[in-house]
This record gives sequence, structure tokens and C-alpha cells, in this order.
Amino acid sequence: MSERPIRVLVAKPGLDGHDRGAKVIAQALRDAGMEVIYTGLRQTPEQIVEAALQEDVQVVGLSILSGAHMHLFPAVVDGLRAQGADDILVVGGGIIPDEDIPLLKEAGIAEIFGPGTPTTEIVRFIREEVAKRSQKEGGKQ
Repeated sequence: MSERPIRVLVAKPGLDGHDRGAKVIAQALRDAGMEVIYTGLRQTPEQIVEAALQEDVQVVGLSILSGAHMHLFPAVVDGLRAQGADDILVVGGGIIPDEDIPLLKEAGIAEIFGPGTPTTEIVRFIREEVAKRSQKEGGKQ
């Protein structure tokens, strides 16, 4: 039986103009057998939510270096919730101070991956969390 690959939207919210890390992550997820949609630079939270819904993804990965994570990351989660898509796993990465991580998790970001996180750890986390959510939904993946 062939399972549907995990679909991940990788997005760069805000005015951040650096996307090397996001591209590295996108490639690692592809190499792990996931389907990856990369939105490109300078996306608004609304554009990210719309793309996530249109692409029927299970995961949204947000990457940021600009320091606007406390505003932009929760806005994406809130937008997904407003569209009834709160089953989409949202993870984040980039330059994020340790003291902001608990607040982001309270806002609905499942995990934050900082610089130097092995891509294998990100792949493992996504697979485990998608599997957990799939079981809760009765096996739908």
C-alpha cells in the first residue's frame, strides 16, 4: 500500500530577503520523500495561509531572520484557524531568541528549529507529528 507523501509548504514571511536556509530545508524535506512547495520571499501571513489551503498541505514551515517572528508566526496560525485549518502543523525556524520560543509555542507553533539543527531532526519531527495527527483523524493522511 502506497501512502500519500507528506506535503509541506515552506514560506518566508515578512520582509526578510535571505532564503538560503529555507532552500536547504526544502531540499532536505524533498530528499526525505516529502512534497515541498516553496512560496518564495516576502510573503504575507494571508498569502501563506492561502497557499497552504490551495496546496492542501499538512505542514507549514516558516523561516525568518528579520526579527518579526512574534508578529508573523502567530498571524499565520491565526489565519489557518480562521479558515478551519487548525489541523495543519506549523513549525518555524531561523534566528529566534530562546526566550521567544515558549511564547511562539503557546501561539500554536509546534516546534522551533534554530540555526545548526540537523535536517534529520526536522524530518523526524515532521514525520512523527503528522503520524500523530493522522491517527487522531482516524488514519487519514
